[in-house]
Amino acid sequence: MFADENVIRIKHDVLYEVAKLAFDGELEEKRDFLPNKMIPGPTPQFRCCVYKEREIIRQRIRLAEGKAADEEDNGNVVQVISTACEDCPISSYIVTDNCQNCLGKACVNACKFGAITAGDKRSHIDAAKCKECGMCAKACPYNAIAHLKRPCKFACPVDAITYNEYGVSVIDDKKCIRCGLCIHKCPFGAIGSKTFIVDVINALKSHKKVYAMVAPATEGQFGATITMKSWKEALKKVGFTDMIEVGLGGDMTTQSEAEEWLEAYGNGEKKTTSCCPSFVNLIRKHFPESADKISTTVSPMCGVSRMLKAKEPDCYTVFIGPCIAKKSEVKDQKIKGNADAVLTYSEIRAIMKARDVKLEPAENDYQEASIFGKRYANAGGVTDSVLQYMKETDQEVDAKVCRANGATECKKALMLLKAGRLEEDFIEGMICEGGCVGGPSGFEKQNVAKRVRDTLIAEADNRTIVENLQNYDMASFSMHRE
Repeated sequence: MFADENVIRIKHDVLYEVAKLAFDGELEEKRDFLPNKMIPGPTPQFRCCVYKEREIIRQRIRLAEGKAADEEDNGNVVQVISTACEDCPISSYIVTDNCQNCLGKACVNACKFGAITAGDKRSHIDAAKCKECGMCAKACPYNAIAHLKRPCKFACPVDAITYNEYGVSVIDDKKCIRCGLCIHKCPFGAIGSKTFIVDVINALKSHKKVYAMVAPATEGQFGATITMKSWKEALKKVGFTDMIEVGLGGDMTTQSEAEEWLEAYGNGEKKTTSCCPSFVNLIRKHFPESADKISTTVSPMCGVSRMLKAKEPDCYTVFIGPCIAKKSEVKDQKIKGNADAVLTYSEIRAIMKARDVKLEPAENDYQEASIFGKRYANAGGVTDSVLQYMKETDQEVDAKVCRANGATECKKALMLLKAGRLEEDFIEGMICEGGCVGGPSGFEKQNVAKRVRDTLIAEADNRTIVENLQNYDMASFSMHRE
């Protein structure tokens, strides 16, 4: 949705081909023939030659299988497709036409590495020698040296992306919070994520009961006529045993989170939410001194998965939504009872296409969550839900909550917490601006999706959170990390 149309098409074509072969039981046999099938040649479609295009397809196939794009795997769900990344310009600093080729040569004198020389018409920067210190740009009186920041590097909120001597981007695993914001910012489609497609298809083909858990952000992504009931019907046609609305997990998380907040408030302690896995990763990797303040309540995804597994221990649970970091919650955080797999919208649609199943319009009459659980997809939705639950249970307190919307606000709130200057009692952190509805793998533009979601939610049964939870056996499983 947010990348170039050609990048999206290539990605979706690979996912579909892999899904189809996996369903047909022919992936091992025919995997190596896919690059030539998709890039028959002799004329290249989008790169310099068909051989490079085929190598990019090969690396994308590996990601679709849940493997690293290259042979070496550092475990990160977010991966650089090195062959595609090689086309990105190496130099970060370039001399523009503003250069007057002045006699002072302030840029040359400022460079300590001998990377700048005087040319006939303007100065020249040797990318092999440049250390990107930026001193030349600061020294130029004409502002003639521009800093070109790669889209992926610019999008990363934690400065986890650098590049090697060949100009290929490198993701620092110790810094990366798995938010996936870099993926759809790269115009070359050179960053992707591992998928669970093959694992999910194998589960669907087995004798296991496989449940789909659809994120609240899903409503509105595909238009006003595609409801949660549309998803339920389509996913059952694909082969899922059933589908559960993860907004229900929002209600579950709300109850547990409210109990934690009330206890912390009574003790004069600060707390942060734990729903957004990127926010949790941000705290643990960049603000470890605040890790003990993370709520022990599990995410709505995990809550629904635990509920299902409490009834059927051998079932297989699959989360569907716009979030890349949810893959990290499963792979990296390894929380007991959590989802077995996570699929983005493009990945589940590839599976649906392989089974010739489409989303069809349906009545908006399927609901397992309160409207507050449904609004977990919005920035501030967790706070609204927790405060509402306190109101419903006559436990209201004068708590102040910092609703950190986006990575910049999250980092600011955590820096204030670290410095002991945070005025609020609690922090709700959402790394994606707007909340989950602004997730990197969304299908529709955030403002459009939110507008349609609000319309669909307005039609929902306005049951209270307490009333909704009475329909479920909350005593059969824990909502806390173990």
